[in-house]
Amino acid sequence: MITSDAHEGILNAIGKVFPTVPWQRCQFHFSRNITDKAPKKYQAGLRAELQEMFNCKSIAEARKIRDRIIEEYRDVAESAVSCLDEGFESAMTVMLLPAGLRRYYRTSNHIERLNKELKRRSKVIGIFPNDDSLLRLMGSVLIELHEAMQAGRAIFSKDSLAALMKSDVPAKLIVIAGEQQQLRAA
Repeated sequence: MITSDAHEGILNAIGKVFPTVPWQRCQFHFSRNITDKAPKKYQAGLRAELQEMFNCKSIAEARKIRDRIIEEYRDVAESAVSCLDEGFESAMTVMLLPAGLRRYYRTSNHIERLNKELKRRSKVIGIFPNDDSLLRLMGSVLIELHEAMQAGRAIFSKDSLAALMKSDVPAKLIVIAGEQQQLRAA
């Protein structure tokens, strides 16, 4: 599964390079897209209800909350409701995964944090004498971050990965990827 915002260039690249990999719309960016379209006085309430929707245990439960949000905000935030309705399914692809894995794949915030750290480290130096020196620094930072992550808790254990691969989840993800490809082609 690839998680990103809904940038057309990214979506086209995913479709061409990884046609059998499903796309998960970043829930953080999706929520922000929706609330930015709502009047200011409704944004906090809408944000809270979206968070409730994203935290549901099942897609059926999330759809009920989506429908309730649409009904509640239809008259006061038409553009926001339209954005929610159009992007809901792509923001909920993660619901196919086991509950314990969803939080890792629902947003692209971890990549953005990584990019921010790389930028912070490169700003300290300012000007690099050549491309190789920049690559050495970024490589060192990435190795350091990788080692720190390895010392932490793993997302997958050998057993949990084996169980996931034996389940129907991989086949369902391929079906979703095919449906997403068809929607992009239309």
